[in-house]
Amino acid sequence: MAEDRYDEINNEDLIKIVEDGKEYVFEELDRIELENGNRYIAMLPLYEEDFDTDDDDGNVFILKVIEENGEQMLVRIEDDDEFNEVGNIIEDRLIEKYKDDEDTTVQKRNE
Repeated sequence: MAEDRYDEINNEDLIKIVEDGKEYVFEELDRIELENGNRYIAMLPLYEEDFDTDDDDGNVFILKVIEENGEQMLVRIEDDDEFNEVGNIIEDRLIEKYKDDEDTTVQKRNE
């Protein structure tokens, strides 16, 4: 996957995940840490040029950051209450962050 495809995005904002030998690239939108010390990251998937994005609904991926054997790993949030709490916090932060950006729309999700 060519790096120059993402020139408009700061390389520090790119996250690459390899799963089953396939590489996926995401733009980091936000990171939060709760009072309990749990950390989370919100990411938007980026696609190869030939990927059909017409079916993409613009969903943001929210993953939990854990440390295992001294390495940081991203894992799915299995607990619905935890996911909803973190999702609401990130949603509010993204709305605030992009409220004046004419090219970006952040919609509140249905409760």
